[in-house]
Parts: sequence; structure tokens; C-alpha cells
Amino acid sequence: MKFVDEGYIIRCRRHGENSLILTVLCKENGKVCGYVRSGLSKKNLAVFQLGNKVRIDAWSRVDDNMLSLKIELITPDAVNFLNDVNKLRVLSCFCALCDRCLPELQPLDRFYWFAESFVNLIGEDNWIGHYCFFEFYLLDFLGIGLDLSKCSVTGKVENLAFVSPKTGRAVCQEVGRPYQDRLFLFPHFIVAQDYSPKPSEMAELLKMTEFFLNKNFFAIHNLKFPECRVNLAEIIEKS
Repeated sequence: MKFVDEGYIIRCRRHGENSLILTVLCKENGKVCGYVRSGLSKKNLAVFQLGNKVRIDAWSRVDDNMLSLKIELITPDAVNFLNDVNKLRVLSCFCALCDRCLPELQPLDRFYWFAESFVNLIGEDNWIGHYCFFEFYLLDFLGIGLDLSKCSVTGKVENLAFVSPKTGRAVCQEVGRPYQDRLFLFPHFIVAQDYSPKPSEMAELLKMTEFFLNKNFFAIHNLKFPECRVNLAEIIEKS
């Protein structure tokens, strides 16, 4: 196996004296994990940082063996996160979810665009909005997307106000009002493709995506939900 690709570093693990096991979220090949010889040398310290965009040359003699990687830095995106504790926290969430949820060596297709947008637009005022879209479409990529097209009870497309935690489907205002304490708020900004929502709207969306990721992915696969992601909604709401 041999290929060339580009993408974002989402995990670095020490291997031996000065080598690394690196995981990269790639444009064409999805999540790629491989061995980097001498990755911990002083000249490479700035390269192997979470969020950096890199070019990879990957190869293995046998398809079942771990890939060997040669890495070239494209853009040092990590520096755009380091001076803001909230951005650094969200970057950790982004990397952890990609690492634990995405399969290896499977194309991400359109989903890669949402990941790329989050990293590329971290300097914008609405950077958290881009992260919210990333999590929402992560659900869709994993096959547990929400049905926000119409009310699951009446079939109406007007006055959609809630989302059911049981079904992941929309509920209209008149049906859901008596049970609103047990329902999630409908993410209007997602449907409207509004990338500048209010902090309260983003916090509600993140509470919902956390719930469905936990229920329909992590619990099913007996995986531990990333600690850095817990209570992120409350942090965003207060920021």
C-alpha cells in the first residue's frame, strides 16, 4: 500500500525513544494512523502539534502492517488555538471525537469539509458555530443523524420547536410544549445554515449532540466519551 494525502493531525503518541504514532484526518483517505521515525527530534517539535495541516507520504510493505509516514508541514494551524483556552479546549474535543468515532482508511467525502472549515476559520468571530456544524454532521456521518424535516407526530413542517431524545426527530410547538422539559430545543440555525447563532443556541445544540453521540455511538461500542467534551455546552454558553 502506498499513497499521498493531506490533512490535520488529531493525535500524537510517543513510540520508543524519539518516534511517534501519528493519526491524521485526511482529505482522500479519512483517518490515517501510522509510524513516524524520529518524530520527537527538536526540529520536529513544532510540526507534530494537534491541528496542524500536513502532507503525508504513507506506505507499508504488507497491507495489514501499520503504515509508515513521512510528514511535511503545510500550515501551522495549531498556533491559532494556543492563546485562547476555549479554542484549545474545543480543538481537543474536535481531535478526540475524530480519533474515537471515525473509521480508519475510509473516505469522509463531504464531512471532511466541516472539519476543515472548523480549523481554517478558527480566527473568525463565529468559530464556535463552525464547530457546532462539525458535531451535527458527525452524527449524520455515523448514521445517527437527526430528522428535522417535519413533526414526528403531526407531520407538519411549521412551528418545529423541539427534538425528541428517544427518536431524534422533530416535534412541533403544540405537541411538545407539555413535555418541553424532557425535549431538546430545535436547532433552527442548523436548518437555516446560519453560521452566526447565539451562544445559547450553540449550547443547546452541543447538549443534544453530546446526548446522541453518547447514546447511539459511545455506549453501543462500549467506548468512553472524551472527558474534554463533557460540559462543553456550559462553557460555550458562558463565554
